[in-house]
Amino acid sequence: MSGIATEPEREGKVITIRLRSNQSDMRLLGTVLAAAVAVTFAASIAAVRRLQNPERPWRAVAGDRLVLGVPWGTLVVVTFVLAVYLFVQDGITDFSDPVTIPYRAWSYFYPLGILTGSFAHAGPGHLVSNLAGTVVVAPLAEYAWGHYPDSGDDDRLRSNPWVRALFVFPAVVIGIGLLTSLFSLGPVIGFSGIVFAFVAVALVHYPITTLVAAIGVQSVLTTIYRALQSPIYRYVAEPSPPSAPSWAAVAIQGHALGFFVGLVIGIALLERRDTRPDALRIWAAVLIYAVSRGLYQIYWFGEGNVFYLYRGPGIVIVAVLALVITVALTASERPAVPRKIGRRLARARTELSVDRPLEIAARSGPDRGAEGGNPDADGTDRFDRVYDIAGGYRSSRATRLSSLHRRGVAFLCVLLVLAALAGMAIPVNVVAVDGAAHSPESAIEIEDYTIEYAENVENELVSDFGIEYLDESLEASGVIVASERRNIWMEAVTADHLAYTGEETVTVGGPGWRSTVHVERAGWEPVGNDPVYQVRMGESPDPETVVFESDDAQAEVRIDDRFVTVASEDGEFVLEVTVDGTDAVETAPIPAADESTAAAGLEFERQDDTVYAINDGTVVAVATEESYD
Repeated sequence: MSGIATEPEREGKVITIRLRSNQSDMRLLGTVLAAAVAVTFAASIAAVRRLQNPERPWRAVAGDRLVLGVPWGTLVVVTFVLAVYLFVQDGITDFSDPVTIPYRAWSYFYPLGILTGSFAHAGPGHLVSNLAGTVVVAPLAEYAWGHYPDSGDDDRLRSNPWVRALFVFPAVVIGIGLLTSLFSLGPVIGFSGIVFAFVAVALVHYPITTLVAAIGVQSVLTTIYRALQSPIYRYVAEPSPPSAPSWAAVAIQGHALGFFVGLVIGIALLERRDTRPDALRIWAAVLIYAVSRGLYQIYWFGEGNVFYLYRGPGIVIVAVLALVITVALTASERPAVPRKIGRRLARARTELSVDRPLEIAARSGPDRGAEGGNPDADGTDRFDRVYDIAGGYRSSRATRLSSLHRRGVAFLCVLLVLAALAGMAIPVNVVAVDGAAHSPESAIEIEDYTIEYAENVENELVSDFGIEYLDESLEASGVIVASERRNIWMEAVTADHLAYTGEETVTVGGPGWRSTVHVERAGWEPVGNDPVYQVRMGESPDPETVVFESDDAQAEVRIDDRFVTVASEDGEFVLEVTVDGTDAVETAPIPAADESTAAAGLEFERQDDTVYAINDGTVVAVATEESYD
């Protein structure tokens, strides 16, 4: 009867009810635990605040340099970055999958990327990490700068504390962001370069406090955020797809560029206020922060999935720069070149450039007698005056050398490092990429974007630098997104990653629109050989268009002098059977599950994910369907 549920139906309903009940209980437990985390930390902070009895309340200390003791500029900056993620990158539609490709700083030929690269983010984890760093470190940098001008003149608009807090500080931050986008190496995305600038400004003023905040407090803050978001985190141990090491996915040059921009700003503030920090604290803070944040991780790409990390040279460079920065901040104004050495150098150069010509002129001048006698008195006076002038030249040259003080020379070195970091990006950012598809007949066109699957093509993102060691097989394989108008070329999904997952999505778009391309891979692996596969792409969740078919592969089995090859033809997987010693080939499609087919006297039967060849009672596996995680 239709009104009575059968036993299997009742069991299915019971299981469904239990699953829903368990999920509801887990959500409730998660909410309770998240509330417990928030209440615990709030209570701890309140208790410690009552226990501590400082000479001046922290609000009063903050109020010395910040309007109402609040880092208003930091709040404006955080709001701006969050707004870019939500409304420019369309994170408000799908917070976990923002539009990223058009908002990277691809080159000077794509102004939109330059404008947004430093403020856009690759995903929610990237956003939260950078905002946590900003919330922790930016207030220290803002406090070091101060809402109240050092001169005490509040008449001018730009000296108004509220204007400095709400407009000047955010404007400077945006300016630094544009600078880092303009001179960053490669298609950078993210606020981290500006976070490094915040750290540098704060570090030169409050080295230990900044070090604790940037390394310790930021980690605590992100952990608390994750605890509130997922009080109970379930992890399943399973294989992971091939991927680049973490250090090869970080814009080290962009981080270093931001750090040195902030360093120059911090040094300028100290010079203006005529203050000097403690040398040991500065050196230790710079060295520890640079190493802990991976500024030593100089890397390059090798063949295939090979990456080179130049750890030793990187550590040496960081150690040397930490010393140079310390000297630039704390050294005295004693001459960089001792006066004695300066005078000797000046004298040696002057003697070569002045004394010898004067000596020759004195010996061969017109006032000498016909027999080579001594010059007359007027000639002697003239040459004496020239010698006196040359002596003054020696003195002025020695004075210029002695005027170069140690701190100034070290600061000049800092500026040279900054110039080198910025300059190395210019040749890369003026290169125009070729947006043409390698296989136009199979590529997908969306507006000005071209999305295709290709293997072993030139990696235009890491192009030919003319250095043999660096140009070792720089090829790309996978889903490639290109746009000639935007000067974009990107290996969005690698072939190895797709071979592991089986399906991926690629999102392209621009201001006000987005479009998603679905990519799927299917394949069969002949016994003892590489898999044969095909890739489908399309804008629908179940793409039907085959855009790539791999080469055939023969199974390493021999059945009654017959060989079996797996091939992909016109979107269909087939079995090709050849007889030893002949050129004849018979083809049959791979059978569906629990079905069979035949070719060249062999019967093929499929059981689950494996195809078996059957002949005179002999059963041999010839191919297995690919599985994905």
